[in-house]
Amino acid sequence: MTFEEAYRHLCQWSAEIAYVGSAMAICHWDQRISIPPKGHQHRIGLNATLAKVRHERLTDQRVGDWLGLVEESELLADPLSVPAVNIREWRRSYDRMRKIPEDLAVAIARAAAQGESVWEESRPRSDWEKFEPCLDQLVSLKRELADALEYEDEPYDALLDDYERGATAGSLVPVFDRLGKGLKALLERIGASSNGPGSALKKLNFPVEDQVVFAREVAAQLGYDFQAGRLDVSAHPFTTGIGPGDARITSRYDDTDFSEGFFAVIHESGHAMYHQGLPLEHWGEPICRPVSLGINESQSRMWENMVARSLPFWKYLYPKAQERFHSLRDVDLKQFLRSINEVTPGLIRVGADEVTYNLHVQLRFELEVALTRNDLQVADLPDAWNEKMVDLLGVAPPDHASGVMQDVHWSSGSIGYFPTYTLGNLYAAQLFSCARREIGDLETLFERGEFEPLLQWLRAKIHSQGSRYEPSGLIKVVTGEELNPQYFLDYLEQRYSAIYEV
Repeated sequence: MTFEEAYRHLCQWSAEIAYVGSAMAICHWDQRISIPPKGHQHRIGLNATLAKVRHERLTDQRVGDWLGLVEESELLADPLSVPAVNIREWRRSYDRMRKIPEDLAVAIARAAAQGESVWEESRPRSDWEKFEPCLDQLVSLKRELADALEYEDEPYDALLDDYERGATAGSLVPVFDRLGKGLKALLERIGASSNGPGSALKKLNFPVEDQVVFAREVAAQLGYDFQAGRLDVSAHPFTTGIGPGDARITSRYDDTDFSEGFFAVIHESGHAMYHQGLPLEHWGEPICRPVSLGINESQSRMWENMVARSLPFWKYLYPKAQERFHSLRDVDLKQFLRSINEVTPGLIRVGADEVTYNLHVQLRFELEVALTRNDLQVADLPDAWNEKMVDLLGVAPPDHASGVMQDVHWSSGSIGYFPTYTLGNLYAAQLFSCARREIGDLETLFERGEFEPLLQWLRAKIHSQGSRYEPSGLIKVVTGEELNPQYFLDYLEQRYSAIYEV
């Protein structure tokens, strides 16, 4: 067999696995959106079967032979070429998956489907006793997975690497320490300010049907292609990239809270636009994948916060909002802007302001590390959660639904995921600063409702690159320097010192 033939076999094999992944993504979307209550047990079996098929395909012995041929060929001459990137990623995936026993992969898939189903049922009732056994099983399985994958320092590193290549718990601790000090200092100044914004939006009514229409119109104007996606309602907002022409988003709405639904739609649109901008001509190959969850998150946080919470954005959009929502007609732009940027330590991560958001992530990161080390047991998690909430944010959850059970991630086994939210914020600030230097006056463009220049910059610099670079390498190539948390701290300082006049 020639190396050209081996490469073609690898491309075909990779595409088949990608189709299995698409089927799994559709099942995941359906389970959160429209599955009948009595269909969950069957879905658990279906997810487990698909995971088994995927694992069998990923660990096919022939793949090792094909890789051996192409790795000795001229295809690797340019390490950033499409074939070289594909081969690099195939090798990494193959070696990683060969370490995972098939029965463990299937058990995790089954437990994740079961856990998410139980979480959706038990969270509204704050029923920790029902959810605890599911989470305990998932944490145990994830510890097994970390051991199977092997690690140098922390079992957590083996799990984190699946979401953010190259990141380790050891590398994240100083980042959270630096951020924590800066954020708490800013938070103290804000708390001492006599110029707090209050909330001009409290007790106002925002009909859900109008929220959906308005958010959909804005997402489309930013660049989310609804011919290649859709918007639905779910218990927890999420994005599913199923395949070319199919990147779906969800949100949730409250008729007394404009911000919850609107900003969730913009956030998820940022994710979806990344998926829609990938090099889709190579779909099924590793090059056509988001490079990491952190880079993916940078896209959602940039559009949600740096664009959609800014004054220029609302100078353009606020008249349209007042036309849509009669309750806003007596609220001036300054009041509105101060309300949507209000800083108040709260219980819920997804509703947290930019200043406190990363403290929520730090809490989860520290608990996850303790769980994977076996220093913390699932039975003790609620108390540990509550203690850290008081320590980091000064608030205590009144129940499990607004505390340890608030996020969907642990119910589906996504341990190691949370730090990517903070990394996404850091990446976003550094990328946004670079975009402003290279594009010019973004604020004036936003005031005119012109968002295409920023989207096209992101398409060229981030989306179209797929997984060509590792996350840290991509940031350095685009911005000219290593990841620097100071960009994010400077961004927060500039925005919130102006709002709170501190």
